[in-house]
Formats: sequence, C-alpha cells, structure tokens
Amino acid sequence: MNTTESMMRLTTQRQIILEELSKVKTHPTASELYDMVRKRLPRIGLGTVYRNLELMAENGMILKLEVGGTQKRFDASTHTHYHIRCSNCGRVDDIDTPVLENLVKEAAASSSYKVLGHHVEFTGICPACQKGKKAGKSFH
Repeated sequence: MNTTESMMRLTTQRQIILEELSKVKTHPTASELYDMVRKRLPRIGLGTVYRNLELMAENGMILKLEVGGTQKRFDASTHTHYHIRCSNCGRVDDIDTPVLENLVKEAAASSSYKVLGHHVEFTGICPACQKGKKAGKSFH
C-alpha cells in the first residue's frame, strides 16, 4: 500500500465497492458496479458509488479507464497493463502482453516533454460478438 492509499480511509462502502470490482474482469462502468454493490448495500445511491470510484481512482486504489470515447470503466488491477475494447459491444478486457517501457523513453527523447506514461488501446471484435456475427447478427 502506498502513502496515498494509506491516507485514505477505507470505509465500509469503499470496501464493498472494491470487493465487487475485484470479483469481475469486465471493467464495469459506475452504473454496472452500482447494480452489483446495491445487492449488498440496498440503500446506496449511484452518486455515492460514482464519487467513491473517482476518489479511489485519484488515490491509486483502482484504475479509471477512459477508452474509445465510451463511458468510464473501472479496474481493480492497478499494475500497468494494456486493454482491448470490442468495437461492436464496448466490452473491455486486459491484454497479457509486456508493457512497452521503451516507448516512454523514445517519446521523451523525441520531444521536449517530461513523459509521465502512455496509454495504448487495442480494438477488435470480442469472442461473443464474433459468435453473434456467425449467427447472422449485424454489426454497427
């Protein structure tokens, strides 16, 4: 746990949000996570879930993904890794491939910026949508 995380109090609400987020690999939106959390905390509001997600992301407890102009999604896995987004349904998954650390060094060397990191988003068609296409469903 880093210093920022240790300064943030892990309330019961935050603990349950983190537990629910950790159960899935689907990178849910705030609304999807709200539906999951509400099963355990029926009186919690969407605004409360959203505020806690934002705060937890700011404090490095979770990742906030802003992929392909879609709704923000959240990831319990905070290590540096890449994602792939389905161009059809918007599903987001992790990609298990080494992070290109040299890319940051090359970008810094070829610009006057102090490069803090990078974001690479892969796009494709997820397995479920591929099956749907075979069954005759149309893509957007």
